[in-house]
Amino acid sequence: MATEQASTAHSDYDPDLPDLSDMRPDDWVQRWLPASWRPYARLCRLDRPVGTWLTLLPCLAALVQAAEGWPTVWRLIIFSVGALLMRGVGCTFNDIFDRDFDNQVERTRFRPLTSGQLTLKNAVYFVIGQLAVCGLLLFAINPYSRWLAVALVPIVIVYPLCKRFTYWPQIVLGIGFNWGMLMAWSDTQNIVPPAAIAMWLGAVLWQVGYDSVYAYVDMRDDKMLGLRSTALRFRDNGKLWISGFYAATAALWLYAGISLRLSWAYFLILALIALHFAWQMWVFNVRRPDRNFMLFRSNMTVGVLLLLAALAGTLIGT
Repeated sequence: MATEQASTAHSDYDPDLPDLSDMRPDDWVQRWLPASWRPYARLCRLDRPVGTWLTLLPCLAALVQAAEGWPTVWRLIIFSVGALLMRGVGCTFNDIFDRDFDNQVERTRFRPLTSGQLTLKNAVYFVIGQLAVCGLLLFAINPYSRWLAVALVPIVIVYPLCKRFTYWPQIVLGIGFNWGMLMAWSDTQNIVPPAAIAMWLGAVLWQVGYDSVYAYVDMRDDKMLGLRSTALRFRDNGKLWISGFYAATAALWLYAGISLRLSWAYFLILALIALHFAWQMWVFNVRRPDRNFMLFRSNMTVGVLLLLAALAGTLIGT
């Protein structure tokens, strides 16, 4: 019944209008999955793969840099599955903690928990199941990386609560969802050198930047609900703040490339990333949530370029 209500409520969906909702009635989840599976797929955002790619691509870049070329197929599989699962765990915890807020926000009011498609008990069982599968992956990585993986869990759990007491929840998000970059080094080389930490910090600041762009979509609702975000901290100065985060990202990635002695090809592609950041800030407008939604998604391009930069920097001779 709840599913029918959600579908009815979304029946006025217009594909020509900006997509500010987390649920689309015409996606692959709706078309291909059994009805009983759909709420779980949406709960872990299988219908919204951009976030998974933004988690995975920097991790793959770190795997390439740590391996100084092509990583093993086994590591590619383990870290890809791990990124998918941890993003799902984070989203599930987010919806569990925010279920009483989500029904008051335009973008999130059709999510499975807040719309009644899924019970809280089943959501808790689901997140426990995801964590159990993550636990199995620990047997595929070295002891150093296992401890790093365990340290990640409280970060992922606490992130959804941060917006209740700090204007900087995006920092916690960036730390957690780029953690795989550190694990890529620890599992490949059993060390995490300063250059790897610089790449990770750059990715954290990149995520603070692009997730701040995303936060402007919800700014009005967050203010009404008493929640906090970088968008509410920056307000009309968002372009200046986000430009600073993007500039720091490029600087850290530049330092890391020099320290790792990557080839000229890495720096050429890094220049393209810097140009993409400049384009984002040229287009960005704090009062255009539809445009900001598009800019958030465009960071997929940055992730792909970062992976290409790692490959080019290690495989193409100096």
